[in-house]
Amino acid sequence: MVLDRSTLSYKCRRDPQDALRVRLRELAARRVRFGYRRLTVMLRREGWGVNAKRIYRLYTEDGLAVRTKVRKKIARRARVPALAATRPNEKWSMDFVAARFHDGRWFRVLTLVDQFTRECPLLLPDRSLSGAKVALALAQVIAERGAPVSITVDNGTEFGSRAMEAWAYQYGVQLDFIRPGRPVENSYIESFNGRLRDECLNVEVFFALADVRDKLEHWRQDYNRASYYPSGYVIEKLRFCWRESCPAGV
Repeated sequence: MVLDRSTLSYKCRRDPQDALRVRLRELAARRVRFGYRRLTVMLRREGWGVNAKRIYRLYTEDGLAVRTKVRKKIARRARVPALAATRPNEKWSMDFVAARFHDGRWFRVLTLVDQFTRECPLLLPDRSLSGAKVALALAQVIAERGAPVSITVDNGTEFGSRAMEAWAYQYGVQLDFIRPGRPVENSYIESFNGRLRDECLNVEVFFALADVRDKLEHWRQDYNRASYYPSGYVIEKLRFCWRESCPAGV
C-alpha cells in the first residue's frame, strides 16, 4: 500500500477546547444524573456555541457517561398503564426519603413532584413526619397553587392515616395507592428521589434541622430552574403558560 508523505506526517490541529472541557466536568460533577444532551442545553444557556455531537465526543473522551444498571429481563404479566398527566397541577407524586445528620441521627424528607412539569413544589424535612404534618404541608402548597386531581403515593402508614383521608376528602383530592412492592408504579417520584439523593443528600453534610431546610430549599429552587424535559422544554415556560391560562386566585 502506497501512502502520500503528507498523510504519514499529518498531525491533528484540532482545538483541544480545554476551557469547554473544564466547564463540562464542572457541570457533570454538579448534575450527576444529567446526560450529555441535558449538559448541552445547560452549556448553551451559558452562551457556549456547541452542539450535541461535540459535547458527546468530549463527554465520552473524559469518561463522564452516567452509569446505568443493566436490568434483568423477566416475564411479566401485561398490566394497564396509568393515564399520564395532560396539564400542570393535575397529578402529583409523593414519597419519603431518609438521610442522616453528621452525628448519625436520622431525618426524613417529604418529597412532592408534579407529574406533568416535573416541578418540585415541596421538600419538607423533619425528624418525624406523621400524617397530620403531611396534611398540613399539603394544605399550604394548595393554598399557593391550587389542588391537584390526584396524588400517587405508596402504602405507607402516613399516607393511609385518618388525617390524610380527612384532608383528601376536604380538598377533593384522590389518593392513588400503588400496589405493595411496586415502586415502579410511582416512577416519577422514584426518579426524583434518586436525583435528590445523588445531587444533595449524598453530597452535603447536615448539622441541624435548620441547616437541612436551608440546603434543601436552595437545591429545590436550583432544580426547578435547571430541570428540563427530555424534549428540551423548560419548566419555567410551562409554569408561565399554566399561570397565564389559570383564572385569578388559583
